[in-house]
Parts: sequence; C-alpha cells; structure tokens
Amino acid sequence: MFMLYTAIFFILGLIIGSFLNVVIFRLNTRKSFFGSFGGRSTCMVCQSKLYWYELIPLFSFLALRGRCRTCKTKISIQYPFVELATGFIFASLFLKFQDIFFLNVLSFSFTCAYYAVMFSILIVIAAYDLRHKIIPDILALIFSILAFLGLFLFQGNIFSSHFPTLLEFLSGLFVAFPFAFFWLISGGRWMGLGDAKLALGLGWMLGLASGLAALVLAFWSGAIIGVMLILLRRGYKMKSELPFAPFLIFGALLAFFFPLPLFLFGF
Repeated sequence: MFMLYTAIFFILGLIIGSFLNVVIFRLNTRKSFFGSFGGRSTCMVCQSKLYWYELIPLFSFLALRGRCRTCKTKISIQYPFVELATGFIFASLFLKFQDIFFLNVLSFSFTCAYYAVMFSILIVIAAYDLRHKIIPDILALIFSILAFLGLFLFQGNIFSSHFPTLLEFLSGLFVAFPFAFFWLISGGRWMGLGDAKLALGLGWMLGLASGLAALVLAFWSGAIIGVMLILLRRGYKMKSELPFAPFLIFGALLAFFFPLPLFLFGF
C-alpha cells in the first residue's frame, strides 16, 4: 500500500508537470494562455495535431524517441525533465508527510496541496529562467504572497495555525538581503533583482536556518556548474551570464527535503 501511494503521487506529478510545461511555454507570449486548453494540442513546429498517445507524460517522449511523429523535429528535453522533476517532488512530498497521512488525512491533504503548489511555481520559475534568463515578476509575487500566508498556517512544515515569531517574519528579508545588496552595488551586473524577490519567498517558506542553508547550497552548486562550463564548454567565460534561480531552487529543495544543520537558530 505504501508503494502504491508513492506511485500515485509520482504519476500525479507527471501529469501536473505536463501542465507546467504549457505554462512555461505560454507565459509572456502573444498566444492565449487559456486558449491553449481549447482544441487539440499541436506540434510547435509543423502544427500537426497530436493524438492522445503522443500526450502521455514522459512515456510519449520515450516512445517517439524525442522527435515529432510528423516532422521529426527534436522535442525539447524540457518536457520530460519538468515532468520527471515534478513527479519526484510530488512523491517526495508524500514520503516527507506520510506520518501525517495515517494520523490526519485532512491535515495531510492541505499540507501536501500547499507545498505541491509552491514547488510547482518554483519549477516553472527555474525552467523559465533557464530559457529566458529572467524570473517573471508575477510568479515571484504569487510565490512570496503564498509563502507569507504560510507563516500563519504552518509550523515546522506541518499545518498548524499560529502567529509567527519576529524571526519568522524577518526570515524572508534576511535571506533576500544578500541578493538585493549584490544587485544594488553592482547595478544589476552581478545579480538580478528577481533573485532577491524569489529569495524573499524562499526565506518565508523555509525559515531562516533552512533558507540560509539553501543559499549556501545554491552558491556551491552554481560555482561547481560554472567551473565545469568554463572547462568543458567552448566560448563560455567567467563573465558569461548564468541563470541563478535554478540553483537557488535546487538548494531550497535539498534544504526542505533533507534538512542540513548548516545554520541553527534557537531563538
């Protein structure tokens, strides 16, 4: 039964991930976002209509060997990657909160639904930043608002209404401060203001200790990938622009699912 529930959450994540791909490709385009739900889906290159068996998350990509059935154009690797990432995150949410599931189904449902929405937004932000090197303000705003509301609804990642402490209120500002500072003194050359907006919500969602741990993990992973790109990718230099939101979100995922005692605050 335990494995069955985990598989159900993984499959649900694959389905939601397929929807997130639509959001990523449609966001800030001239195409109607809501119009994408009407009519049948089509290939973005040849516009041929897709059959139902071409729309199965992950499996259709594998069956078609990553190419359009009609024009043989390569399908973006973003599709299976986003679907897989969402599937693993949804399954991980069940594993993290499984104890609540067997004690209080309502609390489990609300907790999982909240964090599923939060991490779905983060996935869209990460993929969009990779594609366009910018974090959409609307997504950062929605994420920060939901994270701030979460201060009143969750205690230790568990659904429990309470009034936040002063430290919890300030956690978002503390985590966002380094990014805002780098943006200010560099005039936006070192760091984008979008990273500060994203970090604000992450600080509120994770708390100060986990939020700072996420920053450390983000800078470490970003530095490692940056060095690898310089060594392995021709034409890539120290001054080349590297989107930081994916690393920040990667650090947040690690800090959320695998709490690391990098920073401890007992007050």
